[in-house]
Amino acid sequence: MDINSLNDYLNRHYWVIMRTVPPLPLPVKRALVKLGGDIRSARLRRRIPTTIMAARVFITRTTLLKVERGAPSVSLGIYATVLFILGLTSRLADLADARSDEVGLQLEEERLPKRIRQSGKAGRRSK
Repeated sequence: MDINSLNDYLNRHYWVIMRTVPPLPLPVKRALVKLGGDIRSARLRRRIPTTIMAARVFITRTTLLKVERGAPSVSLGIYATVLFILGLTSRLADLADARSDEVGLQLEEERLPKRIRQSGKAGRRSK
């Protein structure tokens, strides 16, 4: 295979090689599809056309349609910007808030010592 035929092959198949997304767990796929649908519904409720919405977010209409379908290949930054334009960023900041991380809080609590010993003179009681 000469260099020209290799370049032709790579040019034809580059998008297949480089643009594949690793498989996602089904709950993640469902959550992204729901998020995309919710974004689309919010845009429609505000009566914002796709061309104007895409211009406000500085993306193409094609990327906006991917967002509204819940495509995992779209960056989190674009999803966040779309939510900002729709006025929905308040909940975005609390997605991984430590106060709502039940598993993390439970694990942290399990690591706490069972007893705390007082050391030195501060721990002694005077008679």
